[in-house]
Amino acid sequence: MSDHIETLCVQGGYRPGNGEPRQIPIVQSTTFKYESSAAMGKLFDLEAEGYFYSRLQNPTCDHVAAKIAALEGGTAAMLTSSGQAANFYAVFNIASCGDHVVASSSIYGGTYNLFAVTMKRMGVEFTFVSPDCAPEELEAAFRPNTKAVFGETIANPALTVLDIEKFARAAHAHGVPLIVDNTFATPVLCRPLRWGADIVTHSTTKYMDGHAAALGGAIVDGGQFDWMAHADKFPGLCTPDGSYHGVTYAQRFGKEGAFITKATAQLMRDFGSMMSPQSAFLLNLGLESLHVRMARHCENGQAVAEYLQRHPKITWVRYSGLPGDPYHETARKYLPNGVCGVVSFGVRGGRQAAEDFMGRLRLGTIATHVADARTCCLHPASSTHRQMNDAELAAAGVSPDLVRLSVGLESKEDLIADLEQALAAV
Repeated sequence: MSDHIETLCVQGGYRPGNGEPRQIPIVQSTTFKYESSAAMGKLFDLEAEGYFYSRLQNPTCDHVAAKIAALEGGTAAMLTSSGQAANFYAVFNIASCGDHVVASSSIYGGTYNLFAVTMKRMGVEFTFVSPDCAPEELEAAFRPNTKAVFGETIANPALTVLDIEKFARAAHAHGVPLIVDNTFATPVLCRPLRWGADIVTHSTTKYMDGHAAALGGAIVDGGQFDWMAHADKFPGLCTPDGSYHGVTYAQRFGKEGAFITKATAQLMRDFGSMMSPQSAFLLNLGLESLHVRMARHCENGQAVAEYLQRHPKITWVRYSGLPGDPYHETARKYLPNGVCGVVSFGVRGGRQAAEDFMGRLRLGTIATHVADARTCCLHPASSTHRQMNDAELAAAGVSPDLVRLSVGLESKEDLIADLEQALAAV
């Protein structure tokens, strides 16, 4: 199939045969019938392809995962129940108790808490570095037991833009993969695998779904990292798995399939954070228009950012599409076709003024969500990032006055008029 993103959004992942459904069918079944135990046994031994229980794999989910893999330019993908599950699986698939991971400090608050608190209790330690750190500072963060590097293409909500090549060079110099959360950019605006990333994750709940209809996540393997070349670092992939009769994933499934096969066969089997077939179907409906929607989100986001930058009651604006933004040049490199529809800014008067402003919006609703068709806003310091202390907030680029505005698909003239009336009342 064509590599054009528009064609992949519409037709990637599923090619119906003669007389088969034109739309991806919803296979709403927990289990699948077999004529013999021997046939099913081959599935349990990973010796044959097929389906036996939808906690591990389901045809609807697999079609949609294949589309996302094609969009990112990867070799294999899996769907999860949420973006949080995707990031957890992506890291825990290669890092376990006693291991260490280097991560950008400018990441989503929920992911930061997952890494710094929950996974720390599991014995995985994280070192957080500024996305703007010098190569020497990044180098100093690595340890002999480092197993991965993690960052976000466009950080939520600080909107820092990751220098993917810098982080990829450092990761590969230490024989570990770079994992990049590409939620805000989507493969329409950036394909991290082309810049050196090895694994890409998504909260599909956001732009990919686009309608706030279904929770979900995805993991895509670029199929380029040579696990066997660093076998001592990745025993889970490069030594026999006793829970699957001694299969060695990196040998059996190669660079292209080992990571996703292990994540599915082991982690999905044991943790069960799977996406339902119905949610996968809804996700695919969103993916079919992703390329059209992202262009409009970027257009509206740029217009709103330019308006806010000129307003006397706005003290600062973070949007890398603006000339003069600290990440403008980085965005021109990695995001030449737009920088999404999320704008972060500060309202003169601090936290209380920000909350008053949000309460007066008519089109923009206060919601714990971002990146869908309807404009919404949030005060991260008192919601998604409230578990952080002041130092952690500063490291994540979240100031007390920060408002995150997710610009939707409405008329940009109406959106600006709504901002105008809300700011006039503050």
